[in-house]
Amino acid sequence: MTIETRRQAHRLGHAAEWRAVWRLRLAGYSILARRYKTKLGEIDIVARRGGVLAFVEVKARADMERATYSLYGRQFGRVAAAAALFVARHPHYAGHSLRFDAMLVAGLWPRHLPDVWRAPE
Repeated sequence: MTIETRRQAHRLGHAAEWRAVWRLRLAGYSILARRYKTKLGEIDIVARRGGVLAFVEVKARADMERATYSLYGRQFGRVAAAAALFVARHPHYAGHSLRFDAMLVAGLWPRHLPDVWRAPE
């Protein structure tokens, strides 16, 4: 992958996350964090609506099929570990229901997939 290809992918990712944030806001979510980085992993978006705390993985691809297939279990393990750290660092969210969502971006309007994965208990 060339430097220019990486730059284009980075710009595409930023634009996709921006659209995902607005899609969530229009659905009534409050955005608590973007690109939340921990030593265990990164969460693209942390959002809250009512008593639900959603950890959202954003995938931008050329089409929805590719975006869907880009979701895989190992990355959700990292997101779950980072989510546990988020709740530990923000204990006032400990009583919320935790949910792992995906936001697929292929074209202008993102597709929100709530509760696509569950952390092992």
